[in-house]
Amino acid sequence: MTQTDSNLSVDEALKILKDYSCLQIKIVDFAADKHKLRQAIKIVSNLCETENIGICADNFHEGFSTLESYLKALGLCEKLDKLPTAPQGIPIYIKFNTETMSYYVDSYTGSYRGVLISCQSDNHNLVGTYGHFPLNLFA
Repeated sequence: MTQTDSNLSVDEALKILKDYSCLQIKIVDFAADKHKLRQAIKIVSNLCETENIGICADNFHEGFSTLESYLKALGLCEKLDKLPTAPQGIPIYIKFNTETMSYYVDSYTGSYRGVLISCQSDNHNLVGTYGHFPLNLFA
């Protein structure tokens, strides 16, 4: 694989993302870890054709803010229109599709809070669902 404009290779980026992609949630403890994780997500995202971003949050405001921060960091979108019919005051799940640049929101009863990114690409080494990532990773 090739080196990108950051100090991580694509292989290193994928290893970092896969370290966070397991049933046991890995906590991002240090600023250096967060920086490398941000770089890894950006590298892989830039090489993929499309992604689905799934967000589980305590409420719509938190989830929507998280979505906007991830999209901005990935260079996909600066501002989204809020759905006027989104559930308010309850835990929610947001699924965003980068191909259609659209999302839907539903109530969520699980205890998990965070972000999953599912990558689609012709390069089978990049395909996968990565995460659990913190809601505030790009905040």
